[in-house]
Amino acid sequence: MPISIHLRGPDLDAPQVEAAVASAYAWLREVDRLFSTYRADSEISRIRSGELDVADADPLVWQVVALCHHAEEETGGTFTARLPDADGRVRFDPTGLVKGWAVEQAATHLAALTDHAYCLNAGGDVSVGGSTAVLEGTPWRVGIEDPRDRSSIARVVELAAGGVATSGTAARGAHLYDPTRRAYVDRSGSVSVVGPSVLWADVWATALYVGPPELTDRLPAGYEVVRL
Repeated sequence: MPISIHLRGPDLDAPQVEAAVASAYAWLREVDRLFSTYRADSEISRIRSGELDVADADPLVWQVVALCHHAEEETGGTFTARLPDADGRVRFDPTGLVKGWAVEQAATHLAALTDHAYCLNAGGDVSVGGSTAVLEGTPWRVGIEDPRDRSSIARVVELAAGGVATSGTAARGAHLYDPTRRAYVDRSGSVSVVGPSVLWADVWATALYVGPPELTDRLPAGYEVVRL
C-alpha cells in the first residue's frame, strides 16, 4: 500500500530526522514480514496454515492477538479477526487491526523528534502528532475521500494530534466482514472515525461500517464519526 511521511520543523535533512524516518519505515517492513497474508513465509500465514502455533510466534503476534480480543469485546463482537478465506474456511486474520496498530507504532519513531510535527499516511490510515509549537495554530488538514467520486474530497478534518481511519468498499470492494450475518458487506458509502488513537479509529471505522447504527453509542469519548 502507499505509505507517506510528512514532517514540519527545522532542518528536515538533519541526520536524526533521516534516522527517525528510516526507523519508521523499517518498523513497517517488519510488520509486513510478520503479518502479511500475501507472504507464505509470514508468521500469520504460517499460523493460518497450521504450521506455527501462536504460542511459538513472535511476541508482537501475541500483542496483536490480545488487541484483537479486546477490539471484539469493545465492539460487542462486531469487529472480528476470524474471517473466511477463499475456500470459505474461517481462519485467524488480524489485518483489520494490524494496519492501524502498525501506523500508531511507526508514529512513535517520529514522535521522538520533539521539535517536529509529523503526518504518517498508510493507505488512508493517518496518524499526526509531534510539536504543536511547530504547527503554530495551523493543524494538519486530512482529506476524507468521497466514496462515490474518488477524485474528490468530501470532508476535511483539521487535527494536531491523533488519528483518522476510513472503512468502505470504494477502494477494495466488499472486503469487510460482518460476523453477525456471516457475510461480506457490499454497499456504497464509507465511515471515517477521528480520535486520539489511529489504532482504535481504524477498529471503530470497520465496526461501524458493518454494524448497526446503534453501535455508535458504544464509541468511546473523544472520537467523532463521519458517515458518507
